[in-house]
Amino acid sequence: MPEVVMPRLSDTMEEGELARWLKKEGDQIHKGDVLAEIETDKATMDLEAFDEGVLEKLLVAEGTLVPIGQPLALIGDGSGASPTPRERPKENTAGASATPAPNAPPKSDAAGPGTPPKNVSEPELSAHTAAETIAHPSSAEPATHPSSDQLRASPLSRRVAGEHGIDLGSIEGTGPGGRIVRADVEDAITAHSHENRPLSAPESRRQSTDQPDAAPRPSTVTDVEEVPVSKIRRITASRLTESQAVPHFFLTTVIDAERLTAFRSDVNERLAGNGMKVSVTDLLVRACAVALRAHPQVNSSWGEDKILRHHRINIGVAVSLEDGLIVPVVTDADRKSLGEIAVATRALAVRAREGKLKPQEFSGGTFTISNLGMFGIDQFTAVINPPEAAILAVGAATQEPAVRDGELVTVPKIKLTLTVDHRVLDGATAAAFMRDLKVILEEPLRIVI
Repeated sequence: MPEVVMPRLSDTMEEGELARWLKKEGDQIHKGDVLAEIETDKATMDLEAFDEGVLEKLLVAEGTLVPIGQPLALIGDGSGASPTPRERPKENTAGASATPAPNAPPKSDAAGPGTPPKNVSEPELSAHTAAETIAHPSSAEPATHPSSDQLRASPLSRRVAGEHGIDLGSIEGTGPGGRIVRADVEDAITAHSHENRPLSAPESRRQSTDQPDAAPRPSTVTDVEEVPVSKIRRITASRLTESQAVPHFFLTTVIDAERLTAFRSDVNERLAGNGMKVSVTDLLVRACAVALRAHPQVNSSWGEDKILRHHRINIGVAVSLEDGLIVPVVTDADRKSLGEIAVATRALAVRAREGKLKPQEFSGGTFTISNLGMFGIDQFTAVINPPEAAILAVGAATQEPAVRDGELVTVPKIKLTLTVDHRVLDGATAAAFMRDLKVILEEPLRIVI
């Protein structure tokens, strides 16, 4: 009987959360049908069926974190046969307590019907309880509040709760299968604010009269606030830690951006009727694509025992999210016009902030641009996005003095800093790339050629 397993939806994914089942047991399934929604460290994605038949059994509950390769459901011929899913490699069993087992009839002993047998290991006990929850969601009542890691809550609700100091264990979920959703957390925040509102003068006097000897309530204010780490923040931390093992060097150049800003204004004036607008980042993406085409060595990555030189120029653009950072990728940037790049970067940024990026839209990058100029940052060094060989950090355009035709004037200048993996590139190779990139940006017509 074919199994539906948790797929690897990104290169950094180790586990996914089964956010919502879109099919139920007994449904007829066709290839390509969307069975469920999976939340990863970067986006919410559809889980599609690769087999046809009848959805015989759902093996995990909504809101469960499941390791890659772990069974989620069984598709059969409708006969109702429910064989036990095949054994998984031992290294995947670390997530067994978070992954419910198939619905098996509960064993009975002296403790009463439906009680797990004694001497059951903790992972087996969790799996037994989770399986029972799938079959009888309304009757599953834990004896104690589960930890925040065990609670069935959406990543967004966890983040909102953490920001407001709300204990998820005190909230009753109203989502599918009792899952805690954002609305539940917002209701708890409202209730909490009402409970902790300042007392009016009459209330204060009445409380003082009713309880003259009451001891003062201890202060709940602490010096430290614990903020839960989101999945995307954990992945970001892991990737940056990995990047620190790379031998970096840095090259900085300053470009005269007077022609570049005038070129951008002219292009946007011409495109105004089409509702399009070109940003400095769009110009940088196109300029870097042209420069990378002339310097294919820079469009490479480290492959341990080899250097991988990429024939496609896929440029990532760092996008800041509320709980981390993601790098959507403009594929084949050297083959796209400036207008096509502008449309692509905006669409990618919107989908990134909505958590709707597809795996191919944030993977396969060969070079990255990080622009903090809009925040007024003059210059910074960016951390390489492994396994790429380089990342370009872009600062703000600042007015600096310059001599033009014998007169002292001010012109906009931008500082660019290239962070380089020294295992892949030497200083002279990276410097030649930066030299040509500077020429392209200072003579912006080269961008569209």
